[in-house]
Formats: sequence, structure tokens, C-alpha cells
Amino acid sequence: MEVCPVLSSNDGLKHHKLTPFRVFRGLICLVLLLSTAFMFLVCFGPIAAVLLRFLSIHLSRKTTSLLFGLWLSLWPFLFEKVNKTKVIFSGETVPPMERVVLIANHRTEVDWMYMWDLALRKGCLGYIKYVLKSSLMKLPIFGWGFHILDFIPVERKWEIDEPILRQMLSTFANPLDPLWLAVFPEGTDFSEQKCKRNQKFAAENGLPVLKNVLLPKTKGFYTCLEILRGSLDAVYDITIAYKHRCPSFVDNLCGVDPSEVHIHVQRIPIKDMPLSDSEAATWLINAFQHKDELLSQFVAEGHFPQPGTEGELSTFKGLVNFSVVVASTGIFVFLTICSSIWFKIYISLACAYLSFATYLNFRPLPVLGIGKPMLCNEKPKKL
Repeated sequence: MEVCPVLSSNDGLKHHKLTPFRVFRGLICLVLLLSTAFMFLVCFGPIAAVLLRFLSIHLSRKTTSLLFGLWLSLWPFLFEKVNKTKVIFSGETVPPMERVVLIANHRTEVDWMYMWDLALRKGCLGYIKYVLKSSLMKLPIFGWGFHILDFIPVERKWEIDEPILRQMLSTFANPLDPLWLAVFPEGTDFSEQKCKRNQKFAAENGLPVLKNVLLPKTKGFYTCLEILRGSLDAVYDITIAYKHRCPSFVDNLCGVDPSEVHIHVQRIPIKDMPLSDSEAATWLINAFQHKDELLSQFVAEGHFPQPGTEGELSTFKGLVNFSVVVASTGIFVFLTICSSIWFKIYISLACAYLSFATYLNFRPLPVLGIGKPMLCNEKPKKL
């Protein structure tokens, strides 16, 4: 068996030193992100994701995408304008406003955040949804946001996850609803230890021995295709690499790493995707073999083929959006502290509802569907 020459997460020195100033700046960013997220969720969440949902799931999701897309755009602004991280796109230029499934390699805990940089450029930032491990739904404030944005929590046990995944995916089948569904088929982030175990398993089972990615899990991906095929435009195959270190969440907040993020995009029209589960599994494994080759090429050359497919974000638009979000948060805080008791009661009830709904994975159905169960998903069983 080939020894794993891992694409290390720690090649090279940090792009910037973690100075006291950067720690302080990171704390300011964290407070700003949490406070704006909290006020947007408690003020807009019940209206967009509850009241409007009683009328129409489509209307609720369009409104939610618009409102929370404003907040999500703070992250690309932080990465590209505040931290000065270069985000370099390569491969194909994809059209805006498509309904797609995205598959990506999983290098580090913050890969999913950099997909927001592509989604923002395509006018789809509020449309992006992730299949993510259920423990992340328990994060303070962020867990509420994941629930409001219809992220799909999984336990990474197929017998538990399959009915939940199918139920949630069936609610995404309306072709009028905006959708970017992001899946990380490896199921976990990449590490040297995981790579070695994965290579051993691959060699023993006649599967490709990969160096820079893990073998993908195919059942969840095929289920996404099976249920959504009739309403999708394409699958986007995303490959992510970093210079010169893989960043952590703290690195992103403090602007320490990375110096560059490279994102390679390949668009596959949905009509070209295989129909059967066995063919889809073979296609996905071949796609990850190609990712492995791309990442080896990245190590050797320092970039992916055909770089420069997307332009830079507008600093002016980023500042305007930042100002709108911060000003709105300031108004909400003022109303909470200084307005009548009724606004305080509304905020308290919103917090209670968001906690309850996130814990139970509860989403109301439109009034016309009142005879149906009010729980859109069963709560995942505890292991």
C-alpha cells in the first residue's frame, strides 16, 4: 500500500502572527457577528420562518433568504476585505441563480464558510443550505440560524439519517424555491490519521488509494440526486485548497490565516448525472479521484488550472451591506432596551421559540396543510 504523503494542514508559517491587536480585533469581530446574528434572528426569525410559513413555504424561504443573506454577506466581507485573504476561483464560470447540489472536499472546519464567497458572487448567498452534523445545531445563536435556514442535521449513522434526510429533501423539491444544497461526501474533515486509515480500507477493498482527500460516502449524495433531480439545474463539483495553512475558525476571526483560498469549480448539468445508485457511487468516487489529482497539482504548481474565473467583491457594496446590518442591529437593540414592554415580550418569546424549534427540529406547515403533522422531521435519536 502506498504511504500517505499528506497535503499537510500545517505547511509553512502562519500568514500573520497572532498579535494582541489581532486577538482584540478577533474579539470585536466575534461580538459584532454574534450580536447582529442574535438580533436578526429574534427580530426577523419568527416573522420570516413562522408567520410567513403559515401562508407559504415558498414565500417564507424567499424572505428568509433575502433577510439572512444580508447577514451572511458579513463573512465574505470579513475574509476578503478585512483579513485581505485572496479568494481565487478557477475552472468553469457558473451562471447565477441556478438550483444546484454542491459537493466539496472537506479540508478544515471552515471550508463551508468559503462557499459563501462563491454564492455571494452568484446572487445565491441566502439560498445555501448544508448537510451538517447534528451537534452543530447546539451552538449558541448559530444553531438557531442553521435551523431557520433549513440546514439538514445528521448523526452520520445512515439508518438514523436516511428518513430525516429524505423528509427534509422532499421539502426542497419545489423548483420555485431557491436552493444551493452543499454536501461534504467525505463525512468529516481531512487529517493525516484519517487519510492513513482510509488508504488502508481502500487498498483492502479494491478502491482508489487517495492522498489528499478521503473516500466519499455515496448514499447521502445519491439520495439528494434521487429526490431533487427533477428540480435541479446542475451539480457543482467544488475543490478547495489553502495557502499556506488550513485555517481554523479563530484564524479567520483574527485574520491570521489563510493568505489565499483557491476554489476550483466544475459544473455538471443534471441531465449528465447518472440515474442509478451504483452509477452515482462510481461517478462520485471518480470525482474524488479527480479532486485528489487537482490537489496534487495545486501542491506542485501553487494554483488550480484556469484561475481567475471570478472577479473581486465590490468594497462599496460590502460597506453598504455592513452599514445596513449594523444600523439595523443598533435600532433593534435600542427598541429592546427603550421601547414598550411589548417589544421586550416579543424578543423573549422569539428566543423561547427558537430554542424550542431548534431542539425539536420543528417547522410549521402552511395552514392548508394543517391536517399534516406539525413536525417536519423526527428528532434524531440519541446514540
